[in-house]
Parts: sequence; C-alpha cells; structure tokens
Amino acid sequence: MLKFISWNVNGLRACVGKNFEADFKALDADFFCLQETKMQAGQLDLQFEGYESYWNYADKKGYSGTAIYTKHKPLNVAYGMGIDEHDHEGRVITLEYADFFLVTVYTPNSQDELRRLDYRMQWEDEFSKYLQALDARKPVIVCGDMNVAHEEIDLKNPKTNHRNAGFTDEEREKMTALLAKGFIDTFRTLYPEQITYSWWSYRFKARERNTGWRIDYFLASERLRDRISDAKIHTDIFGSDHCPVELVLND
Repeated sequence: MLKFISWNVNGLRACVGKNFEADFKALDADFFCLQETKMQAGQLDLQFEGYESYWNYADKKGYSGTAIYTKHKPLNVAYGMGIDEHDHEGRVITLEYADFFLVTVYTPNSQDELRRLDYRMQWEDEFSKYLQALDARKPVIVCGDMNVAHEEIDLKNPKTNHRNAGFTDEEREKMTALLAKGFIDTFRTLYPEQITYSWWSYRFKARERNTGWRIDYFLASERLRDRISDAKIHTDIFGSDHCPVELVLND
C-alpha cells in the first residue's frame, strides 16, 4: 500500500506556525507533495525522520514553489518541464520510480480579469505533452493545485463563477482534454456524486459556510485504475486556504 498526500500550503513558513508538522506526522504518507511553498532555498530547514525532500523554488521571492517529501528514494528527479518559458516559477517536480512517475504541479492561476488566461492555455498544452511523454514510458501519478474546478459539482456556486479564473470554459476544456488522453480523476472515479471541496476563499467566511471549490487533484494513468484503493479530501485539516488531498494505491 502506498499513501500519497498533496497540499497547497499557501506559504510553508506560515503553515508551519499552524500545526503543519503535527499534521504531516499524523497523515504519515509515503509521499507528501506541497505546492505554493512561497520560499527560497535556506529560508526554512524542515526535515522529517525517514524522509528525503526535493524542492523547486521560483525565481521570484515569496511566490509559487513546490516540494516533495518521500520515504522512497527515487531513481531520478527532474525540476520543471524542460521549457525555459515555463520553468522559472518552481511549479513542477517529477520523481521517477521503478513502476511509475510521480509529478507534483502548481498550475498557474488565470488571475483577476483572466489576464493570464492566454499564458495558462499555453502552459496546459505543454504540461499535457509533458505528462503524455512520461506516460508513454510508464504510468504517471500527477497531483497538486490544478487551479480548475472541472465540473459544476466541483464548486459551490457554478453559475455566478462561470467566467471567473478556475471555472472558465477554456480551463475546464483543458482538463477534459487531459483526461481524454488516458488519465483519470481518482477522487471523482471513486466518488462520482460526492460534493467535497479542497479550497475556500479567506473572504466572506467561505470555509465556515463551506462555499468552496475542488481544485486539488490526484490524476493517474488509466492503467493504474485497478490499483486505486481510496481517495480522500481532508477538510478537517486547517493551516491553509486549501486542505490536503489523498490517494492510496495498492501495491
């Protein structure tokens, strides 16, 4: 059994002050992937016994960034997609193992007034190609804050958010296209009707009222479907405006 956790911590140094270390230990995952670490090298020495860690920092201070803690030493580690235009914001880490690739991603947000939507569309196309190239070699597990609520069931107010970042037709269509390339949304595969969110705005008491979005995912290559044991969204864990999401695979 392999347990994977993914969590957008919205600033790891801030999250450490909100019970992160206790939550990390309680979740006891084989692989613990982080997004939006908002750190540079040397700003925080956070190690856990039995884990190795890998970090991809954005060039810009206090912005973006990803990390993976793992109990299992990888065969190879890659940072970014190998495309200079996309590799300065610390958004992708790939660990290679004998029978799968693990990719963590922090997908660019299209931002207010969709001012970064065009860039986001380019990113989506390149990231899809990147995942397909990996998938041609061995199965892929990709997790992270993918900054899209795929279907109306994945957010509280679909009608009023229709043209907002994270719920545009364009972003949703890119997710549909990626899934059509041989990937599955593990949580939705197990729980097709369940309404559970992974992100809530800090404004308007959104979490208290559960006015949320499901934008944090574990996608997996279709051929891993039979190994999926469970998928969870840990809405009881605070510390960020996102909560951790989980995937359990049978050996």
